[in-house]
Amino acid sequence: MTRILIVFIAAAGAGRSGDPPAHAGRQESVQSASDLQEDGPEEVMITPPDVHLEIARKIRARHRVPALALAVVRTGEPPRIAATGLRKARGKHPVTVHDKWHLGSCTKSMTATMIAALVEQGRMAWDDTPARRLPEPAGKIHPKWRDVTLEQLLCHTAGLPEDRTPDLRIWPRICALTGELPGQRQSFVELIMSRAPASAPGEKYVYANAGFVIAAAMAEAATGESYEALMSRLLFNPLGMASAGFGPPGDPDKVDQPWGHDAALLIYQPIPPGPGADNPPVYAPSGTAHMSIGDWAAYAHLHLQALRGNHRLLRPETWRRIHGDPFGQGYAFGWATGRQHWASGPVLAHDGSNGRWYAIAVLAPRRDLAILVATNAADATAEKACVAAIEAIKKHYGPAGAQ
Repeated sequence: MTRILIVFIAAAGAGRSGDPPAHAGRQESVQSASDLQEDGPEEVMITPPDVHLEIARKIRARHRVPALALAVVRTGEPPRIAATGLRKARGKHPVTVHDKWHLGSCTKSMTATMIAALVEQGRMAWDDTPARRLPEPAGKIHPKWRDVTLEQLLCHTAGLPEDRTPDLRIWPRICALTGELPGQRQSFVELIMSRAPASAPGEKYVYANAGFVIAAAMAEAATGESYEALMSRLLFNPLGMASAGFGPPGDPDKVDQPWGHDAALLIYQPIPPGPGADNPPVYAPSGTAHMSIGDWAAYAHLHLQALRGNHRLLRPETWRRIHGDPFGQGYAFGWATGRQHWASGPVLAHDGSNGRWYAIAVLAPRRDLAILVATNAADATAEKACVAAIEAIKKHYGPAGAQ
């Protein structure tokens, strides 16, 4: 799934961010010139029209990705939103600013934000444990997991193994899970936690998508609601994020949304939405959210405001906790944390990909700036395009104190 490009996109863009591993091992390639032959006119849309449009168009043309969308968010202002390119490579359908983009592991901070709301309501606690919250698989959880906490699961310090590459001993069993999603997640917990931890819980940082799935299973057990329903009720609906959902967007019989793309033989191949176009639905809490670039901007605006002292949805102490770094590892609650010169201080960032889409979010509160970029491809060229768009926006907004 995703690769955590713990993007402190300062010098060079990149480590890799960590969605679940379904499409690992893909060929990294550059789109060929022949792949740019388009049967229909390119449409570019932006709200409001300004330099951000030109940035999106130049980056997309230079890197030859099927489509590119971006948003620039500042507190108290409408977001600047641009989209350019095609829903399908070599197709006839241009993207629009209303189209939906798969966000991969950028979902993680959304999951943590929803769970933070449950903690505030007293439905959960940061020191909750799976053994306490999950009576069904509890008897099959290895004893060494006894004290692992919700907070550790959401900060990659739970002792879970790194899982950006599939563990072939259990991956087929995860893919074969059926039935209602809360039940699938209970089974997922049993599959993952019946074996001893890879390291002692709390001992070290290891990026693990499974932690967010287990945390979501705990939330489902605490409330009797599915993770998907909780996300709608506690996050998407309060922010007016009507486009938000999970899995690949769109209808396979239409081209009503962008399609993700595989990269093979130097050509982008569009993949129709459907069960085979994404990781298993059980992984939704760690990396399958989709939404319009505008709705993603609304979410980024919520966090940017909180970082600047305007606290909505959650209490100030809760925001401080989920924006902090409780284990001193540069990661917390779905965000890579650090400091950057260009940002005049702290930065929160994350990227995400299921191997067919790629997205990056960067928040710089002292610059009052959030930058979001997404594309419907995920090879090395797509990643470079997204990083280049962020660098271009940073340059446009100039040194600290500019604009």
